[in-house]
Amino acid sequence: MAQHAKFNYKTLEELKQDITRIGVNIPLASDLGVLGQSLVIDGKIVPNRLAVNPMEGCDGTADGRPSDLTRRRYERFAAGGAGLLWFEATSVVSEGRANPRQLMLNAEVKNDYAALLQDALEAARKAGHQKPYTVVQLNHSGRNSKPAGVPAPIIAANNPYLDAKFSSVYVISDAELEKLEDTYVAAAEAAADAGFDAVDIKACHGYLMAELLGARTRPGPYGGSFENRTRFLCNIVDKVRNKLGDRITLAVRLGVFDEVPQPYGWGVDKDDYHKPDFAEPVQLMQILWEKGVKLFNISLGNPYYNPHLTRPCDIGGYVSPFHPLEGIQLLLNAAKVMQAAVPEAAIMGTGLTWLREFAPNVAAACVQQGWLKLAGFGRQAFAYPDFATDLLTKGAFDSRKVCLACSKCTTIMRDGGCTGCVPRDAAKYAPIYQKGREGKLPADSDRVAEHI
Repeated sequence: MAQHAKFNYKTLEELKQDITRIGVNIPLASDLGVLGQSLVIDGKIVPNRLAVNPMEGCDGTADGRPSDLTRRRYERFAAGGAGLLWFEATSVVSEGRANPRQLMLNAEVKNDYAALLQDALEAARKAGHQKPYTVVQLNHSGRNSKPAGVPAPIIAANNPYLDAKFSSVYVISDAELEKLEDTYVAAAEAAADAGFDAVDIKACHGYLMAELLGARTRPGPYGGSFENRTRFLCNIVDKVRNKLGDRITLAVRLGVFDEVPQPYGWGVDKDDYHKPDFAEPVQLMQILWEKGVKLFNISLGNPYYNPHLTRPCDIGGYVSPFHPLEGIQLLLNAAKVMQAAVPEAAIMGTGLTWLREFAPNVAAACVQQGWLKLAGFGRQAFAYPDFATDLLTKGAFDSRKVCLACSKCTTIMRDGGCTGCVPRDAAKYAPIYQKGREGKLPADSDRVAEHI
């Protein structure tokens, strides 16, 4: 395990030398042409292999509708030329919102989402791009719920490693979970009505769905055995398919390694929780594929507990226990394992942003070698929304535009503000960042206009 270090590469050769020195398996390619190739998912075209990952802006209205700032983000993403836009986590119920400004999708607001989507597609058209493939993510924040701005955790099962930070927690009942399945279906129907190509049943990052996957200590039909722990996700997939048929494609952003000790962790080696054991995640992937899920976005960890797994960075709330290249290897290897398990599925890999202008060399190699079919960029899209256009027209990322992995976008979220890139979009987000650091962000959820 190598010591954490900041990005300090001037050339691709320097990066290659460090990959060799540290001993990580990260492929590199000089020919980036594969990233411009199209991909077909469930009969619809993804114009290229570059994608915008779901990144919450925390800038919705009090009732979960997109704000002007939300529209600005997605218009910038769409105009940037990525072949796939994965719209951020939208809560299916008010009590499951991660913050007072999280977006929320239901029948009452579906027209607002239809307008948001059409504005984004129009921005892509005006920029001269083909129509991007669009996915919207459905979520319940579970133990990370803060609908009024203060913790109000709703958990799948007690977990001594995660419960300690809360004064009290509420274990959701079997009856509530069964009812929530139908709420997800209603939200998926709203997504189909709004015109999205696919709907993502989010199951990662320690939120309710992901926590159920590791709920070995939970009694009843939603805990204990593998069949029970995957029941909630599988039931929702089945119900969406039965209700909507081919009106919308199913996707899952799946966490495959929690790094939480057994019996609480998912995808974790029983003897060493710092090591993944992908046997159950692979089994679930194969089941979901058979049930009709066509698109997967593979991730790791919990941004509230071990964010170094989710987003390798230069600076964060703490120093990562290992080098960012080791974190990138973990993320890419997870995608590789899942792609090999379900070769026909469209697997999106993540964790590339820290590599700055050399990310395309890794992404292209991973696609060429069959590790994944799509390369997802999250923080990079905040900082550099036109990354895809630059790569596909100029052959490279612009090093003056890339994300600096400084974690300020995350800091804004933790401070309670609307988030974006502080260094690269400073006119919009530097004042919000400064107010948050000074503890001056508005506390009430309906004053989103003060952030815009």
